[in-house]
Amino acid sequence: MTNVRTESYPGFGGDEMALHRLGAGRSVLLLHGLFSSAETNWIRFGHAQLLADAGFEAIMPDLRAHGQSAAPHDPAAYPPDVLALDLAALVAHLDLGDFDLVGFSLGSRTSVRGVVSGLRPRRLVLGGMGLEGVTGWLRRRQYFEDVIARFGTIKPGDPAYFAQQFLKTSGTDREAVGLLIASIADTDPADLAVIAMPTLVVCGTEDRDNGDPRRLVEALPDATLAEVPGTHMGSVTHADLGQAIADFLTG
Repeated sequence: MTNVRTESYPGFGGDEMALHRLGAGRSVLLLHGLFSSAETNWIRFGHAQLLADAGFEAIMPDLRAHGQSAAPHDPAAYPPDVLALDLAALVAHLDLGDFDLVGFSLGSRTSVRGVVSGLRPRRLVLGGMGLEGVTGWLRRRQYFEDVIARFGTIKPGDPAYFAQQFLKTSGTDREAVGLLIASIADTDPADLAVIAMPTLVVCGTEDRDNGDPRRLVEALPDATLAEVPGTHMGSVTHADLGQAIADFLTG
């Protein structure tokens, strides 16, 4: 099994971001979801290893306020679209001229914002995402702000309970991630026209947390849908997710 290599790179404003790399070959950037990390989203359940075995180098940042990356409490560290700014800084730091881009949930939103801002990956994968999650962030923002506000008091049976438990398990800095959540920008549906590269929308059969993936496919110029088992959080634990990504990137 290939060893994960961990290093750092300067994100927006020079804040230190953690970067994990696995394998050798064509570069594929993998962006994890909210309250998660590269370890939880991509490494633990074997998706990064599967891509490495398929001839890719899996390049996995911990997003700002997550994992081993900086989690500043200064609001100035969270301008609008700061995750897209961090992504552009990573691409420039690694001098990537030809790469693939994969996101899951928050990572998918970040990938969309990166492409809208000018990044041009060869292929794009949007995991755990529907049209409403890209163009209508406010509803999800309010949901997560409520989870943070009521953290530690949400009981089983409450729709926010599992998000609270995930936040608790991950140890994510609640103040920092709250600032990050407020920085996330919606995408104008008209801007989706610039996402012209072949795109895979991959979503759990029981996952509609971020809206309808079929509507997202219909809104993109060159997109296909793959469904894998599971809910929003559960789909990450299935090998089918990594296999669907590998099949698309190697097809």
